[in-house]
Amino acid sequence: MRWSGWTWAVVFVAAGLMAGFLWNTARTKAAGTDFASSFEPTIPNKARAPGPAPAGMVWIPGGEFSMGSDASSEALCGLAGVTRDALPVHRVSVDGFWMDQTDVTNEKFEAFVRATGYVTIAERKPTPEEFPSAPPENLVAGSTVFTPTPGPVPLNNHLQWWSYVPGADWRHPEGPRSSIVGREKCPVVQVAYPDAVAYAKWAGKRLPTEAEWEFAARGGLSGKLYAWGNEFRPGGKYMANTYQGRFPMQDTGEDGFAGIAPVAQFPPNGYGLYDMAGNVWQWCSDWYRPDYYQQLADAGGVARAPQGPSTPFDPMEPTEQKKVQKGGSFLCTDQYCTRYLVGTRGKGEINSAGNHLGFRCVRSPSKSS
Repeated sequence: MRWSGWTWAVVFVAAGLMAGFLWNTARTKAAGTDFASSFEPTIPNKARAPGPAPAGMVWIPGGEFSMGSDASSEALCGLAGVTRDALPVHRVSVDGFWMDQTDVTNEKFEAFVRATGYVTIAERKPTPEEFPSAPPENLVAGSTVFTPTPGPVPLNNHLQWWSYVPGADWRHPEGPRSSIVGREKCPVVQVAYPDAVAYAKWAGKRLPTEAEWEFAARGGLSGKLYAWGNEFRPGGKYMANTYQGRFPMQDTGEDGFAGIAPVAQFPPNGYGLYDMAGNVWQWCSDWYRPDYYQQLADAGGVARAPQGPSTPFDPMEPTEQKKVQKGGSFLCTDQYCTRYLVGTRGKGEINSAGNHLGFRCVRSPSKSS
């Protein structure tokens, strides 16, 4: 369902002014702590890249690593539950692959649309067959858009800042009066999962598995909180585009960007990848289940190139078909959603989109030439 599926970002907790205080207190107490106690070292594959990198891609060697998140991530969030579906930490191995250095941008997606005539799901008018109980006047093409609230609100109702906007799509991310003119280097957003798959197929690529994405995001590090290490702002420097200010009233843009940022505005991780935290969420190919990590751990040993569960299930919305999303977005904040933490997980209904959701692609080495 286009409307209900985007509730993946919701944390149904009544949070007040103490949330930010608790998060900052936890971070202060955790300073200097060794967070890697639940993790074993990453062991990268020794094989070198099979040839020159395809344009705009970098080689990810693959290897064996500890995947997931533990109590250290939970301690850095003012709201509970950030690690609930990212436990237990378990060992995984993945083969080497090429990965887009950045998220797919508006200009790259526009080239795809011009070449193929593709129409995204947000641009298609919903049908009575999809929504048999909806009045005809409500069957209008569009997508979900974040809108700041005029004042402080309890953080227990996402409908206060998210709404379905007719005419919102990848060309008009915030609605029909918005545009991507001048935003060619920003990540394309308002793309549902089938839209991302269609682009990847056209480009001779595919979407990453969740395991591939997390291995790449960690950049060779083991058990770190962020894609760059354990300190959110090393040396006082912002490393990702996240939300500053009181959520959801105003993003003050202290990191240099109020809202979405062009790609590659912050330092890359150890594998040369940009924006593996913050800016926009990224689709993965795995179906979402909150108990999948436990299934892998129960199987014992090292999970070899896991492809995700065979079927989706989210107890919050059991009838929805959801895929995994990773990395967080410019809306992530210690007050509400800290899923820019590298081992944590997001989820989204496959036909839903939003103005904080994009993707990047990978390519297996056999198709790299």
